[in-house]
Amino acid sequence: MQRSIEALQAQLEAREIDVTAGGGAVRIKISAAGKFMSLSLDPEFLREDPKLVADTVLAAIQDAATQAKTLNDSEMSKVTSAFQLPGLI
Repeated sequence: MQRSIEALQAQLEAREIDVTAGGGAVRIKISAAGKFMSLSLDPEFLREDPKLVADTVLAAIQDAATQAKTLNDSEMSKVTSAFQLPGLI
């Protein structure tokens, strides 16, 4: 079981999720393991109201983290469910 989990963790680390916000003005890449890989901002977007920029970046970060966690949990449960003993919770 440990080898299966380690292999899955390596796969999740290599799997990238792309998230955009603000009509593509904010782009984030995160691994399915939850490691942020890149953040890019459209220079034109940076001319907007600072609160709007901050709120949009924060929303993109939160969305990226949620997507990574959801994918990670889903994939991890597939591996661990095969090793659960009946009647034990």
